[in-house]
Formats: sequence, structure tokens, C-alpha cells
Amino acid sequence: MMMGVEMDQVSKEGEDIMKQATEAADDLYNIRDTYFPSNPNDKITKLQSQSQIALNLLDSIPPEQRKLPTQRATYEYLKGKILDVFPEYSKKAEDHLSKAVKLNPSLADAWLCLGNCIWKKGDLPATRNCFNLALSKGPNKRILSQLSMLERRMAQGAENQEEIVAESIKHAKEAIALDVKDGNSWYNLGNACLTCFFVTGAWDHSKLQQSLKAYQNAEKDESMKSNPDLYFNCATVNTYLENYERALSGFEAAASKDPCLNAAEEVQKMINLFDKLDTMLKGQIKAKRLASLTSSLTEVKLNPSYKRATVCNLLDGLNKTIAIVGKVLFFVKHDNVTPLYYLVCDSSQMCFVLTVYGINSDAIKEGDQITLLDPNFRNNDFSWNEKHYQFRSIRVDFPEQVHVNGKPIPPHHSVRSSIYAQHKP
Repeated sequence: MMMGVEMDQVSKEGEDIMKQATEAADDLYNIRDTYFPSNPNDKITKLQSQSQIALNLLDSIPPEQRKLPTQRATYEYLKGKILDVFPEYSKKAEDHLSKAVKLNPSLADAWLCLGNCIWKKGDLPATRNCFNLALSKGPNKRILSQLSMLERRMAQGAENQEEIVAESIKHAKEAIALDVKDGNSWYNLGNACLTCFFVTGAWDHSKLQQSLKAYQNAEKDESMKSNPDLYFNCATVNTYLENYERALSGFEAAASKDPCLNAAEEVQKMINLFDKLDTMLKGQIKAKRLASLTSSLTEVKLNPSYKRATVCNLLDGLNKTIAIVGKVLFFVKHDNVTPLYYLVCDSSQMCFVLTVYGINSDAIKEGDQITLLDPNFRNNDFSWNEKHYQFRSIRVDFPEQVHVNGKPIPPHHSVRSSIYAQHKP
């Protein structure tokens, strides 16, 4: 009788240690996802010491509590998971995780971990196979999000990019349907919509708006407040939409959460640009010279379906069937590839900023006379670090929106936009 009590006691102890080891593994991944010291080596050191503690705990489970296939499978899974917490591929982690799924093929978490491990060595088809096997055990938001992320990676350089990214969006939405409050699933959808924007030609702003909305939903989840990539990617979308103040705030938030991101540099690049624009717009180009530069603009002939206007007549947003004729005063050099910035003066001698996407820098030069069709106008007015910025701007997304010196822009001047979410696509 006493023997049975002792056996139960050992069994209970084994279960308790297994539970503690499971929690230790979860804590380890929490450190990976939320601890961003200014020196990245400090993070690796912390992960190494914590993973050793978790492994020691796991190995203290009595051998008789690791005999049954299900017990052994859980042990191998946790060991593989702990070993795989580092950024580099680990053969040991793969071996333990492979054993776990052989011993218990219904262990969805082990399939998910095995897929993540194999991904690190670059075998994407095998990774997808693991994720699909994990998913076959039942719907799971984490697995769907990982599959969605993998598909975006597989889309890079593929011939059927759009098709693969559409699958990524589908799986991201399926994850949200399982838990509409899960911030990570919303973040993943935001990344999928942003990727879709670029692979479909970087012109459909509704994709950017969908991405922004998904990121905003992700921010409602407290657990996502520590994810610097969410703020960085959201700021990237706001940069592209020219929501400058929101973009600056987003990059600043990302930098405060992870000093190793280049988010602080993004803020500085933007401020350098705005300071340059501010100086140029306030620079005194003599009225006489402006009058001389713009004197011929009123004579430019327009397509009869367009109505001539000046910048002062424009409303915020798209101004359909309106044409603005201007003279390019300066090409504004700055640190990012996209967009191109120009300082332009219209026929009323009013200066404004022109932002150009999807066209290379050879298409429009200083001194050119340009006609902007259906101008997309914005009156920018914001402050940053107690400095006030105010300027009018017109945005060009397509070559068809601009005529240079009376002629359409030739097709060879078109380029694909090159702003990308830099982190965890």
C-alpha cells in the first residue's frame, strides 16, 4: 500500500516539474519577444542563462516519468523548444523536436516548433509541411499566423507572388476569426496587407489603409505594447501615406522599445528633410525672379477636360479634372530612396512641395515646366520637438499624372516603389 503512495508521490513530483519546465520555456520566449536591451549581446547572455535553468529543470524529471511515449514526447518537445529560442538554426533542437512528433504525431505545438526550427536553415517547403501538419490537428491562431508569415517569405522572388500573398492574407484573417482580440494576429494581417500593397504595384492605397487599421487593432492588445516591430511597420505605412507626425511618433516609440532598431535614424532622416524643405520654402527667391520663371505658365495648353487651377484653389485629397501648371525650382536631396521631393512654383507664384512615387529621378529635372493632373493635395501642418512645420504638398503616384515640358512621361521612367516594412515581414 505504501509503495502505491510513494509511486503517486513521484508521479506528482514529475508532473509538477514538467509544469514548471513548460512555464520556464514560455518565460524564455517571453524574454525573446519583449526584452530589447541597447546591447544585443545582453539579450543572448540572458537567453543562454535562462535556457540553461529551464534545461536543468527539465532534466530533473525522474527517468520513470519520461518512459511513456506521451511523456517522452512532451519532454523532447520542451527540450527542442528551449534549444530553439536563439536566432540561429540548431541541429540539436531539430533532433529533439523530430523525436517529439514521431512519439506523439498529434502534438500540434511540437509541429509548429519544428517548422520554426527548420525555417532557420532555409528549407521553406519542409517548414510549410510542418505548419500544415500542425494545423491538421485543429484550428490554431498561432499556427495560422506563422503560416501566413511563411507564405510572405515564400512569395519573395516567386512568379506567382500575388497568389501566395493572397493566401497569406487569407490565413491571417482566419487567425483573427479565431480570436478577434489577439493583437499578434492583427499585426500579422497588417504585415500581409502591406506586403500585398508592394507586390501588386504599390499604387492601391486601400491596401495601406487596411494595413494601418490592422496595426491599430493590434495596438489595442496590451501584450503588443512591447513589440517594437509593430510600431516600426505602422510608422512605415504612415510615412508612405504622408501622415508625417504619426510616422515620427511611431518611429520614436519603436526606438524607445528597441534601441537596436534603426528607428531613431528614420526620425532623424525625416527631420533633416523637413528642416531642408522649411529652409527652402522660407528662402527668399526674389519676386522678380519668380515672376520671370512663372510668366509662361499661363500660356500652357491643357486638355479641354481639365480645369486650370492654382495650389490655393485645391481641396485636401484628390482633385479630379483639375490641372496645376508649375515650374520645378529645386530637386530636394534626402536620405531615403522613395519618394522624390521637388520644390515647385505655380502660376500664382505660390511654392509647394511635390512628392513623386513610381517615377525615377531622370524624369523630372530642375527648370522643367510640369502639368499635374488630378492633383492629390495635402496641407501639412504639424510640430515636432517644439518646431512647427507647415507646407502645401501635391503627391504623384503614377506617371500618367504628370506631363513634363508638355509631354507625357515615357514608360521607361516608371519604377517600382521601394519602401518596405523592414522587420518581420
